Amino acid sequence: MKIRILAAAGMLSALLAGCGGEAPKAAGPTSPEITAADLGYRIKELADDKYEGRAPGTPAGEAAAQWIADEFKRVGALPGNPDGTYFQTVEMVAQTVDPATSSLKIAGPAGKAWNLKLGPDAVFITKDQANATVSFENSDLVFVGYGVVAPEANWNDYASVDVKGKTVVMFVNDPGFVTNDETLFNGKAMTYYGRWTYKFEEAARQGATAALIIHEELPAAYGWGVVEGSWTGEQADLVRADAGASRAKLEGWIQLNHATELFKAAGLDIDTMRAAANKPGFKSVPMTGLKASATINQTIRKETSRNVVATVRGTEKPTEHVLLMAHWDHLGKGASDDPAADVINNGAVDNATGAAAILEIAEKLASGPAPQRSVTFVAVTLEESGLLGSAYFGENPLIPLKDIVGGINIDALQPSGLAKDVIVIGAGASQMEDLLATVLAETGRVIRPDQHPENGYFYRSDHISLAKKGVPMLYIDSGIDLVEGGVAAGEAIGKTYTDEAYHKPADEYADDWNLSGMAADITVDYQVVNRLANSTDWPNWNEGNEFKALRDAQRAAP
Repeated sequence: MKIRILAAAGMLSALLAGCGGEAPKAAGPTSPEITAADLGYRIKELADDKYEGRAPGTPAGEAAAQWIADEFKRVGALPGNPDGTYFQTVEMVAQTVDPATSSLKIAGPAGKAWNLKLGPDAVFITKDQANATVSFENSDLVFVGYGVVAPEANWNDYASVDVKGKTVVMFVNDPGFVTNDETLFNGKAMTYYGRWTYKFEEAARQGATAALIIHEELPAAYGWGVVEGSWTGEQADLVRADAGASRAKLEGWIQLNHATELFKAAGLDIDTMRAAANKPGFKSVPMTGLKASATINQTIRKETSRNVVATVRGTEKPTEHVLLMAHWDHLGKGASDDPAADVINNGAVDNATGAAAILEIAEKLASGPAPQRSVTFVAVTLEESGLLGSAYFGENPLIPLKDIVGGINIDALQPSGLAKDVIVIGAGASQMEDLLATVLAETGRVIRPDQHPENGYFYRSDHISLAKKGVPMLYIDSGIDLVEGGVAAGEAIGKTYTDEAYHKPADEYADDWNLSGMAADITVDYQVVNRLANSTDWPNWNEGNEFKALRDAQRAAP
């Protein structure tokens, strides 16, 4: 879960008080109804110290995945893998760049040179999973604006240049952000084209040898410290069929002040180039006289974890599936010089709540009556390592993607009591929201759009792994307009959680959590899923959305 959680932690309790065949069902401590008591039981279990913070690939972490699978079986959900099991094995690679022996150097005209130090000046990695050393020399730099190819927007930053063998330099976010021009992409609201993940993917498709994103705090939505902390040390990725050979040799970020110097050395003004890149018809610009050379020395190790997958089979259209997703993993154990310190990052809010939620909905659906369409539940691993478990499911779906009607992702719910609203991250993206709005209206509740769409939160949780494959997905978060205390109370709880408990040992379960609002929100999720599973509707992305063309082609395929 990336920072934007509006939730509360155990330390905040004072604020919060108030296959074939049927899977055998066994008696247990939960009921078929969605209740606060059932949620408390499941969250408390998953946040228990015995799972040591649910780190993927560790015995304790994988024991938590096994407990989730056992719960699916107990409540009557069938194995979701066609091999008859509840598991999908996820193979990952962990790579660590050695800062002492790795380098990125830019040579300029008149003997000028920049030796960009890993960390304070630039960050860089390689997706090459086969070679301990990756290097290149004298790669010409070229400025490619935002590095975007968006056919639906009639936009192609690479149209006028062949970047094979070259180092592409680009801005973060997309062209609508700086100008706040609603006619450019989504205006100030980030699209997938603005995410760094897309930019590196596109640079690879274009054949670039290296790709550098210029860091600016506002369009990135975080400071350089976040970039440096996230991009140094061990980096996780899925095992790639080509061992990363199709990616650029180097992917990284560069500090704005160094980028400004490079533009100047090439006879360019960075502000003028930014203005040009924000206009339709922009053409890439060679950064004349600048050449990049790099050496990356890295260690590579492989690890295995598991997605947990279960299904409640449909009675009339069992090959059509509605999807529910949440990640089960968290950060595991930290370190401390104090032997008495609590070092277990229990992840009660993030994301024992989401895993508990999909188990609650599975139990209710499995208790009957069975839906017409199948409902499949995926508790994914390695979210905290970069959405890798969901990415693996998206690349290796156990259900044909065209047969997934739509889905909901649940990531870090807040135990803060009843709210008048729910937050939709990426509001306006798909027709899934129409059904959600109808369900909410029946109890006098409303959708509250994400208040900071320019930060691109829609692209930072597991649903994006399915969305960018075309599948319409909803990311629903807890509301902040609380029945008791209003928006001020909801925002205060969120801020306190983020400041004091997010990704820390303080994210623990407390018996006095107020789970009434969470139960109400999960009931809404259930109603959306159940109605979609008992309908003939095929919701799509809204017109102009970057994923609509993918979905249209997907549904049109034989």
